[in-house]
Amino acid sequence: MAGGTRRDPPQDPRAGPGRPLTYRDSGVDVDAGNKVVDLIRGYAAATSRPESLGGIGGFGGLVALRAAGSPPGPASPPRPGLPAPALRWQDPVLVSGADGVGTKLKIAFMMDKHDTVGLDCVAYNVNDIACSGAEPLFFLDYIGAGRLVPGKVAAVVKGVAAGCLAAGCALAGGETAELPGLYAPDEYDLAGFAVGVVERARVIDGSRVAAGDVLVGLASTGLQSSGFSLVRRAVLDVAGRRLDEHVPEFGRTLGEELLTPTAIYPRLLLDLAARFDIKAIVNITGGGFYDNIPRAIPDGLAVLVQRGSWPEPRVFDFVSRAGNIEDREMFRTFNMGVGMALVTAASEADAVCRAVAGWGGFKLPGGMTVETQALLPIAKLAEPPRQAWPIGEVVSMDRLTAAARATGRRVAVAGRGGPDR
Repeated sequence: MAGGTRRDPPQDPRAGPGRPLTYRDSGVDVDAGNKVVDLIRGYAAATSRPESLGGIGGFGGLVALRAAGSPPGPASPPRPGLPAPALRWQDPVLVSGADGVGTKLKIAFMMDKHDTVGLDCVAYNVNDIACSGAEPLFFLDYIGAGRLVPGKVAAVVKGVAAGCLAAGCALAGGETAELPGLYAPDEYDLAGFAVGVVERARVIDGSRVAAGDVLVGLASTGLQSSGFSLVRRAVLDVAGRRLDEHVPEFGRTLGEELLTPTAIYPRLLLDLAARFDIKAIVNITGGGFYDNIPRAIPDGLAVLVQRGSWPEPRVFDFVSRAGNIEDREMFRTFNMGVGMALVTAASEADAVCRAVAGWGGFKLPGGMTVETQALLPIAKLAEPPRQAWPIGEVVSMDRLTAAARATGRRVAVAGRGGPDR
């Protein structure tokens, strides 16, 4: 993780016209930046793939589409821990994505807990590219901080590396910058960039979705990492709740519930795509049901979601009551317990749900290093719940409810308690 490492200028009376200025006097601590690289080097190495060339610390991270020494043509048997051979591509398409954690970071700052937000950062990137059927290849992170604290940055990157381990991609590099005046001294921003690969013939783009197909919902871990500006406003400002208070319905503190990591779905999705005809995949993040589902559905079609066909985690009702938030606003902001949605033929929907319930979870390579063993407990926090349900149907626009048609949206949430019933 190379780059400038600037911080608030120290209150040093010697720094003035009578003394030559140094880079440290201006707020840049190069030694602290180098210490960060040393602290995280082993974590990055633990995520290496056969396609990885070299480690972090250079000017760029190198990743090949074919491992060194491998012959052209189909690959050898799959690596342990991956759902398919890593070097199988004949007509590869690269899929890229960029995203950040957002204001969930404010909860991490308030709790001074930084080792799981990296999971959220990786999840929001690799989950996006997995919607095209891509297997994540490598990941880059960006951390901008008001004041560089090597131990805190190392904790963040440890979470990023654990997320990469969970997704099966290499942490190829990144940037750490200390930016006094842009961020508060004890705050930082965290963003990431992911690149994956998929065979052109296996790209999932929603073009084959047809009326009568079924929407299968995959369980989320809770709020994941969307809508936290509304969460903080409702829960902390309006309701006056405290992060350290024990909430009986959660069985833990409010802060612990809110920091629950986002599920990392690519390994599960790749396994399902290898077994079933998945026509479209929707990552339900900011924008909830109303804004995300139409992105994967061809023009002229809509989706009728049946509320009550899946259990909604208690945290959503908690947030709704705290801020007196209407149901429609909840469904256009949060995932409501459905982190991913797949479109399949009606004949396959139940089998897909059974496959999710019987999924074996993350399978990591044997012979793990010390660093890998340190990352594994964190990576496991992002394992998707083994729950899935048929939650809706693809329909023609005239099948939508009158309430939904009145809004001009292509998604209607009907069923028991649905805002568009």
